[in-house]
Amino acid sequence: MSRVRAFEEADLPAVAEMFQRVLRKKSSPAPASLTDYMRRFYLDAPGCGEGINSLVHVDDASSVSGFVGAHVLPMTFNGRKLRAAICGSLMVANPETDPMAGARLLKAFLDGPQDLSFSETANDVATQLWTRLRGSVLSQYSLDWVRVIRPLGFAASLASSRIGMLRMFSPLTAVVDGLHNRRIKPGTRKWSGVAAGQQSPPLPLQVSQIGSMEFARLLEPLTGHFALRPDWEASALDWILADAGQKPDLGELVFASVASPSGSVVGAFAYYAKPGGIGRVLQLLARPGQAGHVIDCLVDHAAARGVCGLRGRTQPVLMEAMLSKRIAFVPVASTVVHSRDEELLKVMTGSQAFLNGIAGEQWSRLIGGRFA
Repeated sequence: MSRVRAFEEADLPAVAEMFQRVLRKKSSPAPASLTDYMRRFYLDAPGCGEGINSLVHVDDASSVSGFVGAHVLPMTFNGRKLRAAICGSLMVANPETDPMAGARLLKAFLDGPQDLSFSETANDVATQLWTRLRGSVLSQYSLDWVRVIRPLGFAASLASSRIGMLRMFSPLTAVVDGLHNRRIKPGTRKWSGVAAGQQSPPLPLQVSQIGSMEFARLLEPLTGHFALRPDWEASALDWILADAGQKPDLGELVFASVASPSGSVVGAFAYYAKPGGIGRVLQLLARPGQAGHVIDCLVDHAAARGVCGLRGRTQPVLMEAMLSKRIAFVPVASTVVHSRDEELLKVMTGSQAFLNGIAGEQWSRLIGGRFA
């Protein structure tokens, strides 16, 4: 008889092979580096083994036929300590032969001891499962935002993911984009690019490149205005940021702070800077009322490093400022939540929670990492 149980080390080979085939869409065997990483990520990471476990679905033949990954995220709500469970890598080996395996896995996950559950990478099928199990879609957290900096390079970068040889034209696109952007008047905003050398904020804000440890220290003061927010221990946050930095295909992970003329930090950002590529924004933070200035600083910083565009995950508190910045929004995956506590649900659906990015799963090497 099929059943759901806690994920064990002996399940690693089967789960890695399933991940390689179902989510990475590769027919080759799972590399040892992927198996080793999944052991570290799902069994050895901070918070593992504290009652909130990754789960496997075992079929009638006692074979692992499904998996749902789980991570613990300590959170705080008005001084109250909570535990959130982040749901990632929900997959079934053969959904045609066992169409209920995914629903059984997700139900068992949501029935866990956590105060709330969420995922920021739910596809259409997973979103339907969440809503059938009384989960909610957070619409304002469920978009990717995109800002074009160099239009020709941006288009070439998108196309090169399918046609690799287009990368050879990068020097040419850089020249044409340079000419195009020099024709844009400083202070004006265009969908098609950013003025060369533009310093958008009206105030002389100071952008300083910093290390991961300094960025980690800024997270608490820059998220204190959220009613529901992460409550990381320093060791766990160091682990997350170190892991996030190991994605060479996305480029160097750059951390920066944004300070006012008086030296007060008003924001910070972390993004993958790959010259000639589209920079993935891991996290964008701003004090209330400063979001527009911090966004401008991020765009200018990325443009100076030769990035042709930026892409990140939405935060509701940033969207109003983004609407005037020639930023486009694209539905890619849904952020979904579940809780038996109506007060927590009200806070999350009311956009008063800090979720996505570092407070999620985008930092993981399973998203954008290289395994050979």
